[in-house]
Amino acid sequence: MALKFSDLPGLYAHDFDTVIDVRSPAEYAEDHLPGAINLPVLDNEERAQVGTIYVQESPFLARKLGAALVFRNAANHIEHTLSHHEGGWKPLVYCWRGGQRSGSFTWMLQQIGWRADVVEGGYRTYRRLVNRYLYDDPLPHRMVALDGYTGTAKTDLLAHLKARGIQVLDLEDLANHRGSLLGEMPGGQPSQKAFESALAAALCGMDPARPVVVEAESSKIGSLILPPSLWTALRVAPRIQVSAPLAARTAYLVKAYDDILSDSERLRDRLSPLRFHRGHEVVDGWLALIDAGDKPALTRALMEQHYDPAYAKSTRTRTADILARIEVAVLDDTGLNAAAAQVEKLLNQL
Repeated sequence: MALKFSDLPGLYAHDFDTVIDVRSPAEYAEDHLPGAINLPVLDNEERAQVGTIYVQESPFLARKLGAALVFRNAANHIEHTLSHHEGGWKPLVYCWRGGQRSGSFTWMLQQIGWRADVVEGGYRTYRRLVNRYLYDDPLPHRMVALDGYTGTAKTDLLAHLKARGIQVLDLEDLANHRGSLLGEMPGGQPSQKAFESALAAALCGMDPARPVVVEAESSKIGSLILPPSLWTALRVAPRIQVSAPLAARTAYLVKAYDDILSDSERLRDRLSPLRFHRGHEVVDGWLALIDAGDKPALTRALMEQHYDPAYAKSTRTRTADILARIEVAVLDDTGLNAAAAQVEKLLNQL
């Protein structure tokens, strides 16, 4: 009998040894349960072939071919990928809707003697639970937001806080993006669904009784949208304002963004569209600094002429309380560790 999960924390709290996603590699790549391994019983081409036969020829012929492929591929997984497991192994299996693919594979595992079970409703059930958690229900967590101008090393400060045992939610890490116009990271961003899966898993693993520190973000990180429950919590979260001298911010950003500052063509491509917002004269000045290879001057100009004005404008519409203002003179490990100590002391008083 398939297992039924009524909420997302309950699903994440399963006691199975391994979660197996038997969908095609393309389905798995778009999104999957965190920690699940992919053992497809139909690959991308086979799934498309079966689907085409089902629509254009006959459901019976499609099911017959599908069954042959599923059992052949499942046998291969059992013989090779899963051969090392002992008799007490307990896997949890799912497919798109908890139907034939996962049911067939689970049956085979059970016949061997493994304590396998299947998720009722499959991936569709999982996505409904994620949507309810992030889109419908209010988050139970107490958020505290790190706020401040671009270049105040808020992301690095999160890492220092995490090392102290404080609960942190690093949205930019989950989104694989540094959260700005020039914030692209190698490998690109995950899909929106995969981002939400990682986000929901991170939140479900946190204690709602303790505060969660998160960097203040806009409603989008790169191309990814913050789900409504999180965005609502973030907008009203009390702020810890982090500030640093312009020279310190410049030095930090030159190092942190060296990849894109060293790519003249990419820089030009990203900055040229800002002519409509900042004017031709300003953007031409940036392009001249790119041609000159003056990374510190370009970084400082971008802060003074683009990032800082944009931040100042956004803060005028915020109504969240400011818990404290922390000045970091030098944005190195020593300075950030001292700032983290101040934040920790403040959180302990909440």
